[in-house]
Order: sequence, then C-alpha cells, then structure tokens
Amino acid sequence: MQCRASAAPSARTLRATSTDAERKLWAALRNRRFANAKFRRQHSIGPYIADFACVAARLVVKLDGSQHTDAAAYDERRSAMMAEHGWRVLRFWNADVLTNLDGVLRMLEHALSHCADGHPHPGPAL
Repeated sequence: MQCRASAAPSARTLRATSTDAERKLWAALRNRRFANAKFRRQHSIGPYIADFACVAARLVVKLDGSQHTDAAAYDERRSAMMAEHGWRVLRFWNADVLTNLDGVLRMLEHALSHCADGHPHPGPAL
C-alpha cells in the first residue's frame, strides 16, 4: 500500500507499473476467479492505496518486496488505521506469491471463509 500524497503515484500509475508478484496474484483474483470474491487492485482506503482489497469482506492484501524491510513503523500505522475502520490486512512477501501462490491463495481462502456469513459488519466509513 502506498500513502497518497502529492508526490505519491496515483492508483492508475501503480496499476500500470505493477510488480511480477502483483501481476501473478491479480491474474488469480480478478473477475471473481477466486472464491467468487470481488477484489480490486490499487484500491484507495482513507489516505492509503491497498495493493488488493475485497470490499465486501473488508480484507486488504498487501504484497511486500525487499524495499519494505525498513518500513515497519509506517506499515504498523497503516494497518492500525485500517483495523480501526474494520479492515483486516494480510501481508505476503513477493517471493511467496512467486514461489508458493497456492499457499497464499489457501491463506486468502481461509481469511474469506472466516467472515461472519461471508460479509462482516462494516466498520466506520473512511
């Protein structure tokens, strides 16, 4: 996820410059191909842009590459803000998506199946 700011790239730019891992995961998630869940990519949530989001399940999927190893404080703030607004954040390393997509999808399926009746009660609007 990126923080939106004047110098930050837009969601459209992020979609156009996606990583190999983002492209691979998007191919599995798009058009309700996975668990019949509607995912969006580069979806705005408050001041942040989520890599992937299932709005109905209030689930965010964040992919991290090696550049994110020094961003722990930022990531904690972002995840805390999203949790306060009823979102769950699942984080995966790019390498996990590229080498173990089935494992990543099993974790996503588990997260989706543990929503109350498939749709958790929404948190406060952002």
